[in-house]
Amino acid sequence: MKKLTAIAATLITASVLSTSAFASDDDNASDRFQSARGGVEALTVTLENLGATVDKSVNLNGAYTYSQKEAVYNAKHADLQAQFDELRAHSAE
Repeated sequence: MKKLTAIAATLITASVLSTSAFASDDDNASDRFQSARGGVEALTVTLENLGATVDKSVNLNGAYTYSQKEAVYNAKHADLQAQFDELRAHSAE
C-alpha cells in the first residue's frame, strides 16, 4: 500500500511539473508559484511515504514577488528530487 501511495504521489508530482512546463505565456506568476509549491508538497509526501526524514521548511524571507517565491520553491524541489533519487538508488541495491 505504501508503494502504491508513493507511486501515486510521484505521478501527481510529475503531472504538476509537466503542466507547468507546457504552460502558455499568458499564465500568471501566481499560478506558476502555486504549481511549484504543489510540486514540493507532493514530493515531500512521496518521500515521507517512503520513510525518509524530510525537511519541509521553505524560507521565503526576501522573496517578495511570485517569481522570486517560485524560484525558492523550484530550488527546494531540486533538493527534494536529489533526496528522492538517492533514496531510490539505495533501495535498488
